[in-house]
This record gives sequence, C-alpha cells and structure tokens, in this order.
Amino acid sequence: SSPRARQPFVVVNCGAIPRELIESELFGHERGAFTGATERRAGVFELADKGTLFLDEISELPLAQQPRLLRVLETRRVRPVGSSDGEREVDVRVVAATHRDLAAEVEAGRFRLDLFHRLSMLSLVVPPLRDRPDDLEPLARHFLAAEEADVRPPQFAPAVFLALRSTHWPGNRPQL
Repeated sequence: SSPRARQPFVVVNCGAIPRELIESELFGHERGAFTGATERRAGVFELADKGTLFLDEISELPLAQQPRLLRVLETRRVRPVGSSDGEREVDVRVVAATHRDLAAEVEAGRFRLDLFHRLSMLSLVVPPLRDRPDDLEPLARHFLAAEEADVRPPQFAPAVFLALRSTHWPGNRPQL
C-alpha cells in the first residue's frame, strides 16, 4: 500500500561484499576511480531511488564503512567513489536486517551507536517459525496461492498441517 510499492526494491547482502568494494557497491563509482573501473556504475542507493533498499546482514558492514553509510542516511545524498561532480540526491527507504543483536554489537565496539540509533527507529523482531506454529497454515496457503494465482484456491489435507506442526524448524525451513 506504500507509495513506494511500485518503485525499485533493491537487496544487498552486506556480508557478501568484499571489503574493498563496499563503497563502490553502496554508492557507485566513476570511470577511472580505481583499477578496473572502466565505466560509471550506479550504487545500490541510486538504483533504489524512490524505492526501498534492503540492507541484509547490516552487522557485517565493517566499522570503517559505517560513518559513510550514516552520512548518506542523514543527508540523503551519495558521492560515488572518484566523483568530482559532488553528491547526488537519493530518496530511499532503508530496511536493514541482521541475525546478530545490534545492541550487543554496539557494546562490543563492532557497530556504531549513532548508526544503530538511525537504523532502529522502528524495530521488528520476528520469532522463528518453530515458536509460532499457528502461522504455518496461513503462510502455506499464502505461498501456494501466490505460486498458483490463476488456479483455484489451494486445498491441503489436514495431515499436511499436522506434519508441519510436528517438524523442527531450524532456520525457518522444515527438517524432515
């Protein structure tokens, strides 16, 4: 229902980006900014402009890169690596996720307190499926209906849900 619903939804796994490419991936780069930069490349903030940027595993972002991310979140402007033209304005909703306790990461000195506060304006804790068995049936119906949108509503034998409820759910996937 958001005005951003039809806009770009860009996902980046912060833990999968090589340290030397983080700034280029997030903020883009200009041609010639470094060896191998043969053309201008938009970063994920520019790609998500007017939409949503999902920063997965935000706790994996190196401490040295966190101030630059904080600055972009505060100013809504990015400066691509090697840019002499200045900054570019971006309008991005940022959603971040992690499997770590960010408050504990702040305490341990591995995550910036100011970035933590900026990102945690609204926090959601989603318990694993093993702790919410009543969600299994509606989720199964939803995902099957999405796969078979042009077919009749999905039907399940009662035994399916009994099997799902009796399953251990490590990592939100059934262990059969």
